[in-house]
Amino acid sequence: MNIIVCIKQVPDPEAPSSVYQVDPDGRHITCRGAPPVISTYDENALEAALRIKDSQKCGVTALSLGHKLSKAVLRKTLAAGADELVLLDDSAFADLDGFATAASLAAAISKLGQCDLVLTGIQAADTNAGVAGIGIAELLGIPCITNARAIKVKESSVIIEQALPDGRQCLEVTLPVVITVNKSLGDLRSIPAAALMAAQKKPLTQWTAADLGINPAEHIKTRLLGVYIPRRESIVEMISGVNDSEKGTKLAEKLFDTGILIKS
Repeated sequence: MNIIVCIKQVPDPEAPSSVYQVDPDGRHITCRGAPPVISTYDENALEAALRIKDSQKCGVTALSLGHKLSKAVLRKTLAAGADELVLLDDSAFADLDGFATAASLAAAISKLGQCDLVLTGIQAADTNAGVAGIGIAELLGIPCITNARAIKVKESSVIIEQALPDGRQCLEVTLPVVITVNKSLGDLRSIPAAALMAAQKKPLTQWTAADLGINPAEHIKTRLLGVYIPRRESIVEMISGVNDSEKGTKLAEKLFDTGILIKS
């Protein structure tokens, strides 16, 4: 069995808000002073793949897309137990929307060859879009099961426990299939420091858009016009009066005038 896990590098969601800044172009957010991390939802997907690998013979490939990716961060997948790491690193992969990301990942999965199972997080920890996994399945022409909280692989099918708003259900789907994983499946296993250090020396594969034979920009469906930090303003009006009784009366009148209080 061949399993591909899609991994996204994101700004650290645990970093203090003070390290986040909006670039002068108004379209990008930078995180200064805190290194990037693997999206927590994708770590759940990686853990799902490793649990399958614990129970049966299979190969696990981590696949990540972006521009100026941190190899040190993404080699964590190899330290955890993935067999291969493939980076799609190219300026052409910058500023992609969910559909263009899915198209690029689907092209890479096709280039990798035989794949029985594709795992992704239910959504990215930065955009929370939840588009990539569904888009990959559509472009590859295979089924997609979302919001999985447990996965069990049989000989030619997979049984998925899917979380629902009012409970859960079990589904059995013939391979190949794309599955998006939620946090209830479990956190990524603890990785020894020695394994993290050893992973920094392991080889990896790096491809550009030209290697995949695609132009990601042609697949963009939405464009980000701008990002901004919401402004919160509070207006305070002081109620004056010669004594507390007059102040209370003026306050009551003001509350009635604004509609906060209604006369019965």
